[in-house]
Amino acid sequence: MIKALNATTAEKPEWPVKILQFGEGNFLRAFVDWMIHKANEAGIMKHGVAIVQPIAGGDYVRGLFQKQDNLYHVYLEGIKDKQPVKEVTLVNCITTVNNPYSDYSSYASLFLSESLEMIISNTTEAGIRYEEGDDLHAEPPASFPAKMTALLYKRFQKFNGDPARGLSVICCELIEDNGSTLRQYVLQHAAANKLGADFENWVQTSCHFYDTLVDRIVPGFPKETIDEIKTEIGFDDNLVVKGEYFHVWAIGGDSSIKELLPLDKAGLNVLFMDDIREFRAKKVRILNGSHTGMVPVALQLGCETVMDAFNTPEVEQFINRMVAEETLPVIKEEPEELKKFAGKILERFYNPFLKHYLKDISLNSLSKWETRNFPTVKDNFTQLNKNARLNSFSFAALLVLYSGKSAVNFTPNDTPEFVEFIRSGFDAGNIKGWVESIVKNRKIWKEDFSLSPYFIDEVAAGATAILQKGMKNALSELLISEKQQ
Repeated sequence: MIKALNATTAEKPEWPVKILQFGEGNFLRAFVDWMIHKANEAGIMKHGVAIVQPIAGGDYVRGLFQKQDNLYHVYLEGIKDKQPVKEVTLVNCITTVNNPYSDYSSYASLFLSESLEMIISNTTEAGIRYEEGDDLHAEPPASFPAKMTALLYKRFQKFNGDPARGLSVICCELIEDNGSTLRQYVLQHAAANKLGADFENWVQTSCHFYDTLVDRIVPGFPKETIDEIKTEIGFDDNLVVKGEYFHVWAIGGDSSIKELLPLDKAGLNVLFMDDIREFRAKKVRILNGSHTGMVPVALQLGCETVMDAFNTPEVEQFINRMVAEETLPVIKEEPEELKKFAGKILERFYNPFLKHYLKDISLNSLSKWETRNFPTVKDNFTQLNKNARLNSFSFAALLVLYSGKSAVNFTPNDTPEFVEFIRSGFDAGNIKGWVESIVKNRKIWKEDFSLSPYFIDEVAAGATAILQKGMKNALSELLISEKQQ
């Protein structure tokens, strides 16, 4: 029998509000709030989370929360140690969901509360931006950094600059230096609005901003299978969030956060470090570089999802070897630990429960390849004096895919003028010249790809092989030739 989900049908403890969370979306609920629930359940913490909607509107979701007394399930499926694993958790750490645009007074009472210790945010990549002239007196201000400035200033005033009333701010937005950037914008707003040196000093010394890297694939509400899931869990839950089992949260900054948010003590994969930049670079090269390198190859073999790709032996071998032979050797870390880390990352590609579409991953592949794959090409040349042939082949595959001359029908979702340059300059009689013109177009790239003397020739050879022999034959020949070297 399926029951209504609320505080009368499921356990709903009363937790003190320690965390103000900007963002009510699927990711935060299946990642941060799931972790906080786990730590509460383990007796490590007693943290309630008050959610704030970061933008106007969206009262439909808030209505669902109210109807379910802020209870919902996180439904995780994935692979652990090469075995399928499933976990279903009823999360009960959310205390309230506030819309500051329609109920500012309740919002103010939350951020001025004596029990409040932390702010956690995921306002999307576009959320952390500086809006000149944003009105700090609005209830609330428009942009997230302006909201933060006003919130902190009112807290500073209420507690007379008490250092103990500063807050720890943990950003989950997918931009580099997310916390540091938010602090910079808060101080910029403070200066522009002449809030005073005392307040600016309080922000810098009594408030702590953390840069983080978050990682878990969260498809969200399982619309296609929701009836079966409701039957399985026994509740009429319209806020179910589906995600993969894998998770990692790297938090960089001063060590006080370890005591404030001891999630690692609950067995969660939360890593505290002084600086997350090296960890981010490693993760981006291995996971994101593999995704970006795989997409143009697998799409031209007729694959639709990451699982399709890894069920194709040539693609599976291509990616595993690209990581083992080109990516890992140029990352300065203990080889065995690095190998284990890469193994856990690549294990996710075998997850049969998630439909991770290659077409979705292909968004803005040009800038992604430059950020994620070219550093490996460059380091192979500068550190090892060798050409990263597999990464170079992935770039050749990308150019062919974008050229409109590949064997599959594909419309790139990328900067239109860059795609047009690649297409209009295509010259079947001079593939090397075509590749060279693209590589040397500094409007497309920030980096100079031609710094590696092998690169243009290798990409041209790969593109020629794909165009003349087809992707399957070109890839098979590359893997055989690489093995023989």
